[in-house]
Amino acid sequence: MRYGMNPHQRAELISGGPRIRNGEPSLINLLDALNAAALVREADELTGRPAAASFKHVSPAGAAVAGVVDATAADDWGTGGDEDLCSAYLRARDADPKSSFGDVVALSRPVDATTAEFLRSVICDALIAPGFEPGVVATLTRKRAGRFLLLESDARGPQPTRERREVLGATIEQDRDAADLAAALPAASGLEGEARVDALLGMVVARYTQSNSVALVRDGMAIGIGAGQQNRVDCVRLAGTKARIWWLRRHPFVRELPMVPGMRRQDRLNWQIRFAGREMTGRQLAEFGGLFGSEMVRRYDEPGWREEWAAGLAGVTLVSDGFLPFRDNIDHAAEYGVSTVIEPGGSVRSDEVRAAAEEHDILHVATGLRLFHH
Repeated sequence: MRYGMNPHQRAELISGGPRIRNGEPSLINLLDALNAAALVREADELTGRPAAASFKHVSPAGAAVAGVVDATAADDWGTGGDEDLCSAYLRARDADPKSSFGDVVALSRPVDATTAEFLRSVICDALIAPGFEPGVVATLTRKRAGRFLLLESDARGPQPTRERREVLGATIEQDRDAADLAAALPAASGLEGEARVDALLGMVVARYTQSNSVALVRDGMAIGIGAGQQNRVDCVRLAGTKARIWWLRRHPFVRELPMVPGMRRQDRLNWQIRFAGREMTGRQLAEFGGLFGSEMVRRYDEPGWREEWAAGLAGVTLVSDGFLPFRDNIDHAAEYGVSTVIEPGGSVRSDEVRAAAEEHDILHVATGLRLFHH
């Protein structure tokens, strides 16, 4: 391989893996691609819709199934798309475009010309998919001066039943996590239609996100993912903050930022995120004023509009890969428009967690299934 975990580490792919159609992978490229491909394959199988994921550092920055591209995303990315494969990736990337910069893209179906053209327009490092329509490989190999990594996965082949890894001289083997996610959702939970799609997508995302993890899903999109935290409530708050910024990007103040001639799309997105989240340093705010004008600086500091708009975020499903140990997880979730919580249950304080959900009028569903991933 190009190198291992870091450029100073040598690495070899001993056996197996996806077919390399172009480029030379690093170890992290392969880890991202393999996990991402498994995520979108399961999401497609469970929902029957094309699925896409945007992976960075072995966790998804975003994941989605095909669906409607709203006006904000269509304006930001320059295309609306239909409810097709391209829409799945556009919606996945739009969840957290700051984190998706330079991502590994995973698609659950063969790449078509429309999706390939969109991929050419964004900064991504690699793509894994189960196939490519005629002409697509030639289109994509022109990215990154011919270095764009193209991997072809086996969408229909059997999955391994065991996993093995070596860590500092220890060889460890375990069963692959193949628990039936659909069967884990109780039929009596009341989750039907789109609510069930959101729950299943969230469970798949949790299965392939570094633990501890929480996913917030709305309309077939993971709009906030909290990954790799050492306590559960920080996962909720991190995922909630990302979901709230996604929602605030839809506010008229953010959408009305003037266009700056010559500004690249990613730079504009980064300014929108800083503006929406009120997260600028003093130096950035001065630069912001120079770019967008004093009226936008006034709006940046204007009190109340973020809180008022954030209160309109609703219909969000929270999926946790492990049980919620305290009710503070529910209290924070309620601040981010969560109406359904999916978790394994089984905490010694699960009664308190359920009571908190009832207090906030949140549907609480215990699956009995932990989905840790490391």
